[in-house]
Amino acid sequence: MNQLPEGYKEIRKVDLTEDKKTFFVINIFSFIIFIAMAVLCAINKPISFTVDSEFLYLLILAVFLYIIYIILHEAIHKYFMNKFSGIKAYYGHARFCAYAGSDAYFNKKHYIVILLAPVVILGTVLFLINAMVQQSYFWIIYFVQIGNLTGAVGDLYVTYLISKMPDDTLIQDTGVSMTMHSKQL
Repeated sequence: MNQLPEGYKEIRKVDLTEDKKTFFVINIFSFIIFIAMAVLCAINKPISFTVDSEFLYLLILAVFLYIIYIILHEAIHKYFMNKFSGIKAYYGHARFCAYAGSDAYFNKKHYIVILLAPVVILGTVLFLINAMVQQSYFWIIYFVQIGNLTGAVGDLYVTYLISKMPDDTLIQDTGVSMTMHSKQL
């Protein structure tokens, strides 16, 4: 829907460009997940490399794949925003974060799908690719997978918040902020 129904009031707003403390905590959790995933995987698949032309090629490939991943992540958010609202979503960036946003209002169920779809879809695809690639490419794909989970910490945080809200909650996500509304007060 493109208008807030009568009687609805704002009950919470999450704006990671303004809320420095939450932004910091989310980034700390992302860093912890990064370290944990890298260390746990390195136990089974040790990292070994020599700085040579192949290493530089793989490093450039990893950066390129991660940029593609970010684009796909936001495209999936946008796809589901469009699907559930019929209102064209948009892209943007703020504070080193890319985003998809919309002027629509989403119910809890739809918005949780919007939040989690990228990490689930891309996580599954990356897992399958990682299971099939030769050893020399394993860590390239795995680092993109680490980026998948660490980049979704904000989405997971907002999912948690929304799961605790009243059933009639409607959410508007402009990309940099999410505003939750409810008729129940």
